[in-house]
Amino acid sequence: MRTTPELLAAIAAAAVPGIAPVATGPSPDDNSDFRSCVVKDTQNKRWRVRSPLHAEASIRLETEHLVLGAFTPSVRAHLPFHLPSVVGSVEQSGLRTFVYSHLPGTTLTLVEMSRQNENPVAPSRAPAPSAEPRAALAVQVGRALAAVHSLPRALVMDADLPAYSAEQCRSRMLHDLDRAAATGRIPGQLLRRWEQALEDTTLWRFSTRVVHGDLHEDNVIVHEGALGALTGWSDLHVGDPAVDFAWLVGMANSQFADTVLETYSVAAVQPPDRHLLRRAHLAAEFALAEWLVRGVDRGVESMVKDAEGMLNTLTLDVERTGSPAPGVIPEPPAAEPEEQDEQSGPEMSTPVPSGSAQPSAARPAE
Repeated sequence: MRTTPELLAAIAAAAVPGIAPVATGPSPDDNSDFRSCVVKDTQNKRWRVRSPLHAEASIRLETEHLVLGAFTPSVRAHLPFHLPSVVGSVEQSGLRTFVYSHLPGTTLTLVEMSRQNENPVAPSRAPAPSAEPRAALAVQVGRALAAVHSLPRALVMDADLPAYSAEQCRSRMLHDLDRAAATGRIPGQLLRRWEQALEDTTLWRFSTRVVHGDLHEDNVIVHEGALGALTGWSDLHVGDPAVDFAWLVGMANSQFADTVLETYSVAAVQPPDRHLLRRAHLAAEFALAEWLVRGVDRGVESMVKDAEGMLNTLTLDVERTGSPAPGVIPEPPAAEPEEQDEQSGPEMSTPVPSGSAQPSAARPAE
């Protein structure tokens, strides 16, 4: 179905009585699954419209609708961020388009987030003299993750959403690894690397949490330099908290991710397990294989080629850095003892080169 902003505006008018669209604007989204836009009406109110491109995407939107309905006003009031609210929907050809209340703000790239953290934008209104100074963006993200992971399990269970044990999380990834290997398109070095991480049972001893499940920079809304909202709630479940950190391990500047984890460790009901970041690195790497499988299943060659290119880049990076496992930095080579030349007199010291190459994303979790 050909979806244009004008058509989405018309759908919004049909879904929500009283909306009279006068303008449309862009709204970031996953272009392989959705078409989205922001609609402005005659009352100067804004609404976000998301239209699925296929049946799987439509199911995801319907699941998100269910999830957002589980967040009661009392639960929302205790979260340090806003959530979208569904205000209407329309079904066309078996696919359901949803209209949401618009949340002000924009998405930032990882680089922009790092810059915002170091040089925050001043709010448009001066805070009251008694107000607390605004925390850095990384601190706000850490508190938001702690709030999500501290949600009651009943919220997930009552909504009939998935709940996995730690062992089930490992088993599901092993199953997905088998599917990825069956494509014949994953470099063998990466398959062995991931299999070894999954067979290391010490990594998989953790307490499960309520997790967002699809957290990345496109689902983090920043408004006037502050964390405004989290979106994309179709994958809420009880599972491995490390999946919500996977998007952070790819930041070139590790300070942002370090601050997020430090804040999370203090704010969370229970501190993170010692291997959380190693599993986050594994999830970040394995996401490339999941993207490839998705492309193969859909028969979209452009997705497959894109994934293959990123997998090859990852393979070269692993070879370059010598990282033995996701999230592990290789030990620097030990300095060899220097021999003294009996004929040349006192022993001379040889300077050791500094700045040896290390992976930018793979850092130890312990």
